[in-house]
Amino acid sequence: MTLGVWVLLAALTATLAIDVPVAFGLGLSALVYLLVFDAAPVVVVAQRMVGGLDSFPLLAIPLFLLAGNLMTGAGLTRRIADLCTAFVGHWRGGLGAAAVLGCGLFSALSGSSIADVVAIGGILLPAMARQGYPAGFSCALLGSAGTLGQVIPPSIVMVVYATLTNVSVGQLFLAGFIPGAVLAGLLMAASVVLARRHGWGAEAVPFSAARALQALRESLLALVVPVIIVGGIRLGLATPTEAAGLAVLYALLVGLLVERSMTARDIWAALRDAAEGTAAILLVIATASLFGWILAAERMPQAITEAITGWTDSRALVLLLLTLVLLLLGTFMEALATVIILAPVLMPLLAAYRIDPVHFGLLLIVNVSIGGATPPLGVNLMAACRVAGIREAETYRWLLPLLGVLTAGLLVMTYWEDSVMGLPRWIG
Repeated sequence: MTLGVWVLLAALTATLAIDVPVAFGLGLSALVYLLVFDAAPVVVVAQRMVGGLDSFPLLAIPLFLLAGNLMTGAGLTRRIADLCTAFVGHWRGGLGAAAVLGCGLFSALSGSSIADVVAIGGILLPAMARQGYPAGFSCALLGSAGTLGQVIPPSIVMVVYATLTNVSVGQLFLAGFIPGAVLAGLLMAASVVLARRHGWGAEAVPFSAARALQALRESLLALVVPVIIVGGIRLGLATPTEAAGLAVLYALLVGLLVERSMTARDIWAALRDAAEGTAAILLVIATASLFGWILAAERMPQAITEAITGWTDSRALVLLLLTLVLLLLGTFMEALATVIILAPVLMPLLAAYRIDPVHFGLLLIVNVSIGGATPPLGVNLMAACRVAGIREAETYRWLLPLLGVLTAGLLVMTYWEDSVMGLPRWIG
């Protein structure tokens, strides 16, 4: 690596070490590079940040966030939770499985992992406490289940990756369904095993077919949303941005005309929260775009490709190396920033080893999503602990086996390509 890259990375590491937010750390480290090496006028900072946001598909981000918020305002989030509880809550330890399943289903509405954790946690964490689940385990489980919010479409991170790499959003959405289901199944199984071993959830309500059918009927309006989004994109009827707009319109119609549970105050709250979330995401994208521009100017992608191709010609070994690096980065960098920085850098390497960019995109997203539940950053874990009002340290005892099953699922997806690409190739 060149001296410029070392200075850039050292500045970023220093800002993260003193707990500077990732977006500001990326911008400050880029500014340090420009000042030290006088590589370009400082006005380039503003130009590159604005240029990084000049992409029509990014308009889908606020729309997806708004659609998820409106669904919550319309009361559909609770119906999703009731549906999951009705189908699996009767198991011994089934309420934990219901929390995982709820995160998986709600992710198909919101596209945001933190939104999943907060929405489902606010409903099910008190119920889990009443059934004897330790708060530390419940938060560890919800934080791990937040991984599904970025893997199951529609996913904001998927939209960003597709924009950066020019791959099909529709293909990437299809690639997320089976891995998302596998990860959800693994977490549900781990939850049930741990609950039965420790005797949690002994007072679960017996299964009722009538209750399950009623919960399914009441949640159908919410389950239509992923069909609108993914179906519209795959059939060529809408772009991702247009599909997100249709989801917003659908949520408004359901909340105002069908359920009649949404007020003007709910709509304002949904707009405000979507605006705040969008601002935070776009700031990360803007500063990461500037950071990535400097890496490209320093020929970092070419240097990485030449170094690895000169070291090994094994595709399997390269995939393992990338997995280890990405898992490590995910523990202290926000998922979106990691994707924005690394996706363009690694594209030449993918071509050199004949790695499908859609397959790798899904692996990249799973890797950094697991980081969302892993200290010291662990934003999903933080969100779950904030909802429950506990310290993160209380989750560490239970976190390791949950991260273990997620990593096992990741390795299967890494080396069994059809587990990711089977559905896109069959439909596409």
